Amino acid sequence: MSVTQTSDKNKEIVQRIYEDCLNTGQLELLNQLVGQDFVGINGQKGPSAFAAIIQELRQGFPDIRWTIEELITEGDRVVVRWRWQGTHRGSFRGIPASQKPMTNSAIAIYQLRDNKVVQTWIQTDRLGFLQQIGVVSPELGSVPQSQKIN
Repeated sequence: MSVTQTSDKNKEIVQRIYEDCLNTGQLELLNQLVGQDFVGINGQKGPSAFAAIIQELRQGFPDIRWTIEELITEGDRVVVRWRWQGTHRGSFRGIPASQKPMTNSAIAIYQLRDNKVVQTWIQTDRLGFLQQIGVVSPELGSVPQSQKIN
């Protein structure tokens, strides 16, 4: 398979994760898309480690919906700039439901091997997330008026 074909296939796999798994809740499909050697944030392995993170988000935000804003492929890596929207209707990591709608954005890098995701790196707006659900004051990240540059 050529480098272009591999990049296209990797892009297709990552798109399927968002469209067929994350947005629908059909996490059993991750068995086809995530490798057994994938390691999750708490050290768990395999597709179930990937699914655990999504299950937690879907529990706290049952109407969650991801939108891919940009996909870039290079060799065995796929970079995704995404945004999700949802309503905080369930407990999430010990934070009681606020019933507040929210939007979160991130950039994720997926590494693939043998047509499966084996590693991810994600940078997300955690401060904005916490501000939107009311855990952190919206003023925390703002610059005082006296320090703004005109």
